Amino acid sequence: MPIPQVIASAGFDDITSRDLRFLQEASTLGELTVLLWTDELLQRATGTPPKFPFAERSYFLNAVRFVSRVVEHHGSRDSLPPDLPVDLWADYALTTNPAREQFARDNGAVYQIFSDAKLQNLPEVSPSSPTPEAKKVIVTGCYDWLHSGHVRFFEEVSSYGDLYVVVGHDANIRLLKGAGHPLQSQQERRYAVSAIRHVKQALISSGEGWLDADPEIRRLQPDMYIVNEDGDAGGKREYCASLGIEYRVLKRAPAPGLPPRTSTALRGF
Repeated sequence: MPIPQVIASAGFDDITSRDLRFLQEASTLGELTVLLWTDELLQRATGTPPKFPFAERSYFLNAVRFVSRVVEHHGSRDSLPPDLPVDLWADYALTTNPAREQFARDNGAVYQIFSDAKLQNLPEVSPSSPTPEAKKVIVTGCYDWLHSGHVRFFEEVSSYGDLYVVVGHDANIRLLKGAGHPLQSQQERRYAVSAIRHVKQALISSGEGWLDADPEIRRLQPDMYIVNEDGDAGGKREYCASLGIEYRVLKRAPAPGLPPRTSTALRGF
């Protein structure tokens, strides 16, 4: 029996955990294609320029484990290209549109709406099976505004082995970074990280300080601990040496053709 073809059409500018939950739910209906609006279409729809350019939005979405493919869309936001196979057009309550529903009906597709209540819970994304003979690699951090720079870091680190990400718990992030941090809860941050296909599993730390992931590291027993240049601090190098874990520092660099991103610059503090 053919796999149902599911379409989600939007700008996906500044992706949130709710967007990722929507994509996860849509992907349960069949093979999910994201029809991603160009910068021009997104500006016409919102009245303002996109925060992130098309290439960056596409790069991020292609890394989301729920998405099968991303297709550029520059036509009407309430219609689909005639050559794009579709059985279901997925949407959620805040963006539901009668014109879309009519278009889907006229073209023999189901218009599937997901309620806000459906998208509020953040289920744990089950870890994928370990890769035979692969090294176990761990990274740690806040990830308090998941962006293309984080995705690129995960992509690079995953080339060394199975990637496990330990997300700092809320109290420790406040301790290290001060008032106003984190912007997103530890559950939201863990969920967003676990939605990236390069990540084998995401966990929440249970320790304190720069080495708040110590309990998780001792349990996982990784072969490598990888950081970027900003994260090379807090005694991590000495800590790894004491446990016999290979320690590696990667240069911070965006994906080819994309602008550099940092959470600090995006937050503004």
